[in-house]
Amino acid sequence: MDKETAREFGKNLDGNLEELVEELKGKKYKAKLVKRVYIPKGNGKTRPLGLPTLRDKIIQKAVANILEAIYEQDFLKCSYGYRPNVGAQKAVRDITDELRGKYSYVVEADIRNFFGNIDHQWLLKMLELRIKDKAFLRLIKKWLKAGILDTDGKVINPITGCPQGSTVSPILTNIYLHYALDLWFEKIVKPACIGETYICRLADDFICAFRYKADAEKFYKVLGKRLGKFKLELAEEKTKIISFSRFRKYENTSFEFLGFEFRWAVSNKGKDVIRRRTSRSKLRKSIKAFSLWCKENRSKRIKNIVETLNSKYRGYFNYYGVIGNSKGIGEFYSSTLEILYKWLNRRSQRKSFNWDILVKRWNGMV
Repeated sequence: MDKETAREFGKNLDGNLEELVEELKGKKYKAKLVKRVYIPKGNGKTRPLGLPTLRDKIIQKAVANILEAIYEQDFLKCSYGYRPNVGAQKAVRDITDELRGKYSYVVEADIRNFFGNIDHQWLLKMLELRIKDKAFLRLIKKWLKAGILDTDGKVINPITGCPQGSTVSPILTNIYLHYALDLWFEKIVKPACIGETYICRLADDFICAFRYKADAEKFYKVLGKRLGKFKLELAEEKTKIISFSRFRKYENTSFEFLGFEFRWAVSNKGKDVIRRRTSRSKLRKSIKAFSLWCKENRSKRIKNIVETLNSKYRGYFNYYGVIGNSKGIGEFYSSTLEILYKWLNRRSQRKSFNWDILVKRWNGMV
């Protein structure tokens, strides 16, 4: 909002930091307006992101570090994402290992507009269980209540929600669902079930596994009511019970989580395995985004295109490069190479790139 960049802030780093500290100590600090932007989500939908000012981000980062030190010892093993060394790839590995054994049913759930529906009063009550510093809590409350400047120029004064995009939001969302979902599942749901149960959550995305169908159905019936207590809404159309057992591979069922499709299959050695592949929706989305990037950057120098392209490939392969997903990786690579060939040959009226040379060149560079 204030258009201050990190470079400008750094020119007088010590003085600016001292000014922030004095504002906090003197209780003169005020949260600035948050600028809202929209990014494509897929299927013609968009996701709102809140962009705080640089000075707000700096203070939020300090607060996030303090919250992490307090809550990291409290978070359960089922909580992944926005935590040190507990990211999406570890969640994918742990799910694969866990579901190989005792479970036959998976509840795939989705919370509608989670970041926009977080209840401020509930969140502050949760924080008060571990934090007694009133000034610290008031600081967080200021960010929750900060006005949002929408793209149409209107200022929105939020009564619920936590801006997705602010530095402190990830840890606050983990705290919210730690109390609303994780502890409830561990302390109430598990003891009430006949067989084994399992939950894996990354931010607001989660799946639950059950040995018996009766337990899965019982959980499915009460999940919406539990989330409703904390002003959250279950997306019914995206929440379902899936039969997922190695003894019923003929059903050919699967579920999607964290960009992967999980499905039972038989390995080349005749063993039952959970096969992971890039979900079709994520693959289409990635290819579409790559095509748009090529279109917008085709006129740049080839050297710069190669550097950025290699960075994109490394990021994609590092995430989706799991055992059994060679076809998914290969499909993305071949599709993007064809798109690159198409747009590079539109740099001028004369066709300037030969396909065989391009493939040979890029295979040597990536």
